Amino acid sequence: MARKSAIPPSYYGQPHKFDPTFRGPIHHRGCTDVLCCVIFVIVILGYIVLGTVAWMHGDPRKVVYPTDSYGQFCGQQGTPNANKAILFYFNILQCANPTVLINLQCPTTQLCVSKCPDRFATYIDMQYNYRRNKSYWEYYKQFCKPGFNNPDKPVSHVLRDEDCPSMIVPSRPFLQRCFPDFITRNGTLTVANQTSFKDGHGKIRSVVDLRDAANGITSLLDAKEVGIKIFEDYASSWFWILIGLVISMLVSLIFILLPRFTAGVLFWMVIFGVIAAVGYGIWHCYWEYSSLKGKPDSDITIPDIGFQTDFRVYLQLSQTWLIFMISLAVIEAIIILVLIFLRNRVRIAIALLKEGSKAIGCIMSTLFYPIITFLLLAICIAYWAVTAVFLASSGDAVYKVMSTLPNCKYTNLTCDPETFSQSNVTKLCPGSQCTFAFYGGESLYHRYIFVLQLCNLLVFLWLVNFTIALGQCTLAGAFASYYWALRKPADIPPCPLASSFGRALRYHTGSLAFGALILSIVQFIRIILEYLDHKLKGAHNAFTRFLLCCLKCCFWCLEHFIKFMNRNAYIMISIYGKNFCGSARDAFFLLMRNVMRVAVLDKVTDFLLFLGKLLISGSVGVLAFFFFTRQIPVIQQEVPSLNYYWVPLLTVIFGSYMIAHGFFNVYAMCVDTLFLCFLLDLEKNDGSVSRPYYMGSSLRAILNKKNHKRPEEKKIGRQQKK
Repeated sequence: MARKSAIPPSYYGQPHKFDPTFRGPIHHRGCTDVLCCVIFVIVILGYIVLGTVAWMHGDPRKVVYPTDSYGQFCGQQGTPNANKAILFYFNILQCANPTVLINLQCPTTQLCVSKCPDRFATYIDMQYNYRRNKSYWEYYKQFCKPGFNNPDKPVSHVLRDEDCPSMIVPSRPFLQRCFPDFITRNGTLTVANQTSFKDGHGKIRSVVDLRDAANGITSLLDAKEVGIKIFEDYASSWFWILIGLVISMLVSLIFILLPRFTAGVLFWMVIFGVIAAVGYGIWHCYWEYSSLKGKPDSDITIPDIGFQTDFRVYLQLSQTWLIFMISLAVIEAIIILVLIFLRNRVRIAIALLKEGSKAIGCIMSTLFYPIITFLLLAICIAYWAVTAVFLASSGDAVYKVMSTLPNCKYTNLTCDPETFSQSNVTKLCPGSQCTFAFYGGESLYHRYIFVLQLCNLLVFLWLVNFTIALGQCTLAGAFASYYWALRKPADIPPCPLASSFGRALRYHTGSLAFGALILSIVQFIRIILEYLDHKLKGAHNAFTRFLLCCLKCCFWCLEHFIKFMNRNAYIMISIYGKNFCGSARDAFFLLMRNVMRVAVLDKVTDFLLFLGKLLISGSVGVLAFFFFTRQIPVIQQEVPSLNYYWVPLLTVIFGSYMIAHGFFNVYAMCVDTLFLCFLLDLEKNDGSVSRPYYMGSSLRAILNKKNHKRPEEKKIGRQQKK
């Protein structure tokens, strides 16, 4: 038979009666927010239907393979282009045309080729040299339209019919497309050691024109080279990165379990350790700054040198160390001020952390629950990504008129590539092309693909937030079972985590979905605002930009407030089994009645947990730094040869922080749950025999609270003393 709770479900204004058989959150509960649960299930079924329809109409090959001007895939097996995986632009100079920004297509013929050109050549030169050596045509024709094999055709007719490009330039493939092979030599931009070239129309052009046409490609190619080196570093150092992450996991686990024995000493060591580390950082930055102060070229500012792939360049600037020193000094001052003015609150926070460590020690399975959350989130992300790709690749090839003439009235109109050459458009807009634009259609499904993408995004956010809410409610129920056990751990019910997960899923799916939906709508609006802000970056309307900035700020604040309220509402749901609105209301008023404790204790706890994450990731990062820079003599020979030592170093630091964050999220949920239970305990109980405090002895000692013993307990105590 289910045991009754010591605190009834509707506790406001109702009498309280102590129940000595109470063993945690109430088990006698009913389903909450049933309507929202039904809607949530229907939406999930609709989402499955959406994914199925997208799978039936979509074709991921349209995203994987580049598409030529005829709508054919480059490199697709089983097609004539199977060995032609690279897209070649007939006249890449046309890609500098402003219409590219509007139509997102370069207004020139695009063909699939097996390799990019490796030399400068024009069709005129080829035709002249062809009379002496047939090999010139054999090389040039691979960049002409398939089936064209008439090198004697007049040049004007060839260029008019777009049979062959007027010129080819040395190129290399990037993102499966041929782009000029830019190389900077002594500050001068060159292509194959040349600074100029013939454009095939009798003009000498500068390679700068090619750079403008392939705007941004130079930096992307540099980024590709850096990416290759980074990949090589990962390939040679992955084993040591894995060891660093395992060390982080073990240290995080120890850090969570150790406070139950040495909470005060450990956390004060963390605080003073961070203070000492930051202090050392300030001294080191000052020393580096002083050393570089008198050296030549050290006073150059960071904006003067711009972005450099070798980050060691920045360490040679005095300004870099000055920025580091000021930042660390501000952090140090904030930590010291918090300790001076909030030292008593810190004591209570430490007691809560100690109690949290005991709770996790009693319910060790909670440390592994994030794995379930991670797997569910991975499923949600994978399903959303696949559905988005299939939706984006739905439809047939759509061709549009691309013209370099600004006054061509046919620009951006749909066309048929098979009949375009006989149409009137080529006469009215000379040089225009009927090229592939995108995949789409005129059916109802194709017209609403953008709307379906938005629905895909909204449901994805809803599922992600529901998964997180389920984890929070499950952990809260397990830790509440610990707190409301009068004799810990004897009164903790068996399998508290599994029981809490079952209660949350069986009775409160609707409530969790309700809270997740509210948060998802706000996040969805924020994404739309970010998209609008990105689109309006070049706008000169100051009022519009100001209004958009205000809206982004307001919705950011609203999102964080809803996250905070949802978290506490889920704790109340796990304890009392009420619906979402009722639990959110109860949590809100409870927090408002204890606003000072919430403002101080909760944030101090978050601060201490953040310091723990910082210490774990920092200590492992320092160890990794000494290892990858070969400063540990014992294992110096084991260090792999690296292009950038900061690649595995940053990976270890970031990975260590994320591992610590995952462990500490469970810890934070534990402390938040115990904190809310602690506030309820203070309000509803007075330490008498009928209404004892459930909080631990350390918290009672700090607050000067005592539990009065029953006569039989006093008798047993006297007998034990004798």
